[in-house]
Amino acid sequence: QLHLAESGGGWVKPGGSLRLSCVASGFTSDFYAIGWFRQAPGKEREGISCIGSGGSTFYDDSVKGRFTISKDRDSAQITVYLQMDSLKLEDTADYYCAATLGPRLCRAIDFDSWGQGTQVIVSS
Repeated sequence: QLHLAESGGGWVKPGGSLRLSCVASGFTSDFYAIGWFRQAPGKEREGISCIGSGGSTFYDDSVKGRFTISKDRDSAQITVYLQMDSLKLEDTADYYCAATLGPRLCRAIDFDSWGQGTQVIVSS
């Protein structure tokens, strides 16, 4: 069973930066996908960036050029980072890390293991 834990959320002014971290463990395969999703109040959860086991990445248009996803792996766990720069008011949301085995599209419906989420507030 996959286990994921996010950290790094908080409050930041527009134009500022935050780095989210997701520690994922319990993988039984070398083929996986890990992604960052966010959900703002009253909106559906959306996939903003995903990374595959081979290093391929996806970015939603809303964050392309501002966010960067990366990963590190050791024998026990995978840590996925989301560097968020030039943050905007509309980036305010709860951010979730999710994982699944095998290659997947960066859609919430395709991911089956989720962290508890971390809140990001962009406000002046």
